[in-house]
Amino acid sequence: MLKTGVQTDNVVYDTCPEAGFSMLSAAGFSCADFSLNSYLKNSEIYRSELNGFFDKSISELEHFFTPHKNAAKKAGIKIHQMHMPYPIFVPEASREINVYLREQVAPKSMELCRFFECSYIVAHGIKLVKYLGSDEEEWKRTEMFLDSIAPFAKENGITICIENLYDSIAGHLIEGPCCNAVKAAERIDRMNDKYQAEVLGFCFDTGHANLVGLDMEQFIVTLGDRLKVLHIHDNDGVSDLHQIPYTFTKTRENRPSTDWDGILRGLRKIHFDKTLSFETAPVLGAFPQEMKQDALAFIEKIGAYFAKEIEKEL
Repeated sequence: MLKTGVQTDNVVYDTCPEAGFSMLSAAGFSCADFSLNSYLKNSEIYRSELNGFFDKSISELEHFFTPHKNAAKKAGIKIHQMHMPYPIFVPEASREINVYLREQVAPKSMELCRFFECSYIVAHGIKLVKYLGSDEEEWKRTEMFLDSIAPFAKENGITICIENLYDSIAGHLIEGPCCNAVKAAERIDRMNDKYQAEVLGFCFDTGHANLVGLDMEQFIVTLGDRLKVLHIHDNDGVSDLHQIPYTFTKTRENRPSTDWDGILRGLRKIHFDKTLSFETAPVLGAFPQEMKQDALAFIEKIGAYFAKEIEKEL
């Protein structure tokens, strides 16, 4: 049966990682998406307020995260994927900020991925269309960044996963990087051919796809086995809310806001055999602390249902 996973954010705390990983295990999860991005938040990066966490040496970072690694193993939780802090480039920021993101945050994130024996790390593409004028020029900048970490990925058996993103213009949400599945597939193949290794894959984000109206089933089928990682969450089609699937409906007849049936059909068609990972950390803050375990268990039950549907015969 397909495995299920969820973010460590809002569950696993530095003060006692063992309690958080035990909670994930008790809820039925066997995998986790380690929220490395919570140690340098995107809101801080956009404000050019670097908190110094990644100033630590590799050995200091490994020492800091050793309790987390040990706690996960003790609880029987596999760190299946993690999320690199993002954005990795900010057009409006100073050169010093962007150099720090490229030369400190990115390579140290890769080192931590290796340390956690994690197979996949998600890295956001660089949003530059409105500055460079085209998706092709934007991708060239993202590819330059990927080239800086791909050799490490190859050497350590890590697959970097690009993700479908959204952007905004004058308050309106529009497609961001990696929203064209055909182009994404071609770029992944080209990168992997160049390195003769699976250094690049794809992370399909259901919430982002819903915001910009992607055909989810077709997108997934086009990606095929290039799809390595999932970010499963729901929203109202207006804001990136990261809520539990089936939370939002479009009509009083309760038609889901997100095309969950299409997503499941797509995953079934490509014989998806990785982890069903939920990016629903914000949800947990809405529940009383006493209900957190129940909320996690409910999310895992949805994952179990997804697994059953995906594994049906076509």
